[in-house]
Amino acid sequence: MGNFSNLLVEKEAGIMWLTLNRPETRNALDANTLAEIDAAFTDAETDTEIRVIVLQGAGGKSFAAGADIKQLHDRHALEALIPGMQGLYSKIEGCSKVTIAAVTGYALGGGCELALACDIRIATKKAKFGLPELNLGIIPGAGGTQRLSRIIGKGRALDMILTGKIIDGEQAERVGLVTYLTDEEGLVDTAKKVAADVMKKGPVAIKLVKLAVHKGYDVDSETAMWIEKLSQAVVFNTEDKKEGTLAFLEKRNANFTNR
Repeated sequence: MGNFSNLLVEKEAGIMWLTLNRPETRNALDANTLAEIDAAFTDAETDTEIRVIVLQGAGGKSFAAGADIKQLHDRHALEALIPGMQGLYSKIEGCSKVTIAAVTGYALGGGCELALACDIRIATKKAKFGLPELNLGIIPGAGGTQRLSRIIGKGRALDMILTGKIIDGEQAERVGLVTYLTDEEGLVDTAKKVAADVMKKGPVAIKLVKLAVHKGYDVDSETAMWIEKLSQAVVFNTEDKKEGTLAFLEKRNANFTNR
């Protein structure tokens, strides 16, 4: 793990805590911050002790208030074609670890898209979600047009994007954008509880269920069913499957070994 200037990284009991640490800019996502997030996820993938990654923002006022507008102002058309933020968020979505966004304050633009790329979203009532890119004469370009519509439905997604509407944590829970709603004091504890529930499950099964959901979502139903069936065939041949079923029969907790 390298030394980061814009990202705090802590590892504790199977959880990697990634804290965006630019509170003076509302944790704006400049090029250096994105590069550090990329490096942290690369490290996490090869760390067998890490089961869950939690992303949060420092300062309490913002998860991430979007891209660095000064840098955005100078970008040209060909730069939009490189993987960039969209590529990084696809990497986060495809990460074999379970990812949790713990959001309080602003999650706008690229910050909202970062939360959307995570498997699970937890928010406080003071959270603010939005994709206001049209105000700048651009569109959401880090997966927002696709992930938001898949999560809350096309009609609601179009309304949010076209009007630039910003919704709070309670509204986000109502439309399904977030799964867990808490107060500010309970945000970290809620993330720990969700992570603990996840870490009781078989790690190989977790990797494959993520693959089945993400890869199966955008193909026809029959193909998706085959992705599920083949994933099941893989886990049927693992030591974790034998241990999980035996532990159930013996009425004890399973001791999964990721094999």
